[in-house]
Amino acid sequence: METVVSAPAPTTSPVASLRRLYLLRFAFAAVWAGLLFTSADTLGPLSKTLLVLYPLFDVACAIVDVRSARADRGPVLGLCANIALSVLTTAGLIAAVSSGIPAVLRLWGAWAITAGLVQLAVGVLRRGMGGQWPMIASGGISALAGASFIAQAAKDNASLTNLAGYAFLGGVFFLVSALRLRR
Repeated sequence: METVVSAPAPTTSPVASLRRLYLLRFAFAAVWAGLLFTSADTLGPLSKTLLVLYPLFDVACAIVDVRSARADRGPVLGLCANIALSVLTTAGLIAAVSSGIPAVLRLWGAWAITAGLVQLAVGVLRRGMGGQWPMIASGGISALAGASFIAQAAKDNASLTNLAGYAFLGGVFFLVSALRLRR
């Protein structure tokens, strides 16, 4: 009788998984920002769809990140908080897009502040992986940007243009972090 021993399935390290996730987030943010920039002056079908899609994508990425973090005993609580914030933001945006750009900016601003603080905390907890200073900086900048979105909502001729810039800059931080993660 012949015994067949199969090789163990290759496992992906948490760092490699995180690197791929960060690269995906950069690509998504760059495309999303470009599309939103073309439609930032009005709340038409494209901009409404993009606004709701962004936090949904964030939920999906955080779920993937939680799976990797559990394998590495990482910052699961912060990632779960991010999922909850993004789900609530998605629901709020579904309503806010019919109320006008100022409502969207207020809600997006609140999300940017809270999610930015969570991102900052997760980055601090992951410092040992390397490549987290861009995430820490991005979290802090996100909180500041959120406050500016809320302030912008009170101005005449409010636009979504700054959200496109915000998303692109956040994507760049993901790219830099992906390139700096330890191998």
